[in-house]
Amino acid sequence: MINTMSSAVFLCLLAALSTAEAVRTLLFSPELNRSFFFFFTLSLPFPLVDGVCLNGGRSVPSFVTGKHLYCECLDGFTGTHCETAKGDSCVEGIGLYYRGTVSKSVSGKTCENWDSQIRNRYLSSDLHSGRHNYCRNIQYRLRPWCYVRKTYQLVKEYCDIPRFTPAPSAAPTTPQTPAEQTCGQRSSRKQMKIVGGTVAAVESHPWIAAIFWRTKSKENVFRCGGTLISACWVVTAAHCFPEGSQARHRRFSVTLGKNALNESDPTVEQTFRVEQIVIHEGFNNSEQNYNNDIALLKLLAKHGKCAEETNWVKTVCLPPPLQSLQPGVTCDIAGYGKEKFGLWYKSQYLREAQVNILADDVCRQTDYYGDMVNNNMFCAALPDWSQDAWGGGPLVCEVQNGLFFLFGIISWGDGCAKENRPGVYTRVTNYNTWIAEKTRLPSITAGTMFPQK
Repeated sequence: MINTMSSAVFLCLLAALSTAEAVRTLLFSPELNRSFFFFFTLSLPFPLVDGVCLNGGRSVPSFVTGKHLYCECLDGFTGTHCETAKGDSCVEGIGLYYRGTVSKSVSGKTCENWDSQIRNRYLSSDLHSGRHNYCRNIQYRLRPWCYVRKTYQLVKEYCDIPRFTPAPSAAPTTPQTPAEQTCGQRSSRKQMKIVGGTVAAVESHPWIAAIFWRTKSKENVFRCGGTLISACWVVTAAHCFPEGSQARHRRFSVTLGKNALNESDPTVEQTFRVEQIVIHEGFNNSEQNYNNDIALLKLLAKHGKCAEETNWVKTVCLPPPLQSLQPGVTCDIAGYGKEKFGLWYKSQYLREAQVNILADDVCRQTDYYGDMVNNNMFCAALPDWSQDAWGGGPLVCEVQNGLFFLFGIISWGDGCAKENRPGVYTRVTNYNTWIAEKTRLPSITAGTMFPQK
């Protein structure tokens, strides 16, 4: 029986990671990650770009084209080319990589030294092997924190460390480009390996949207993931609205730039009420086939404006109509949801995984899904079936020059990460005309940013 994902729609990411304490310690080691990256690059079939990344940074190539994708900077440097020194008095993003020496909390109290358990698990590669009291973001919270002593008890407090702000660039000498021509650009590629999956900073997926539903008791419950395609429009899955045309838009809201479901950061997040819900007229899940599993949410503008572009909030590009991907291409999925199939609780953090596109004829074989998969869908999975996803969120692919295009909407699957049961995605390029008609924004569906052959 196909999992209907009713009442709550989850993202499921399974990673074949050991639960041994030693492995968990290694997964949090930046030095190990850089060593792995060094040996990995030796086996690449194409040369890395020299001179692109400064101050000891390494160029990371695209797995598809082999061209430079982004710079992995050494601690203490940031920027597109690692050109800017951060120092130890400010943090970038939520401060996952902060290695400064600030040791006071927001209340002005001096931080306590980290205990041996935390040092062994998280800080073995840190300064003095973690034997210090410096603020760190070791459990993926909103910013670096530490323990302080209050009334003879140890409590967690955030540290008052300013955010890193890059120097303003010179004024452009050419006219500003339309908004749709700035789509699909990541601010950075930041992620942290943990047992059960990969946690990603929202800068890595700045188009991700978290859709919430307000209950009668005024509680905001996470309903689905979505993708920002223009300042005022989010695309998601139609199955996220089991109420169908009866779904009340006033009870929904959308938050952009969200790192964790159970925490809010008003300096990063942008939240909007929903003005309109548009569910595809052809969606009918009475036979559990999820055909035409696509919907649009129009954000209610504030003072005449919807989403504003920042490092944490950006639109994704849409490919041209009917554009297809070659089997085997690696793409990214992201969202908030279950860490393991069968767990009742959601992952609190934004997670990501990479999947490979499957050939249509493979996914339609009888030992896969047969005729349940039609031309409005495609399948993607990893060869070892170790990761999968559900929940209305995006499947995006880096095509060229670091631009990401939305090819799929996480739709359905049988179980999660089961062998011969890949994830099934709505084929977005079949709906360019429909999106243009509903949003009245034909420019975003023309696919003008897609590289011409």
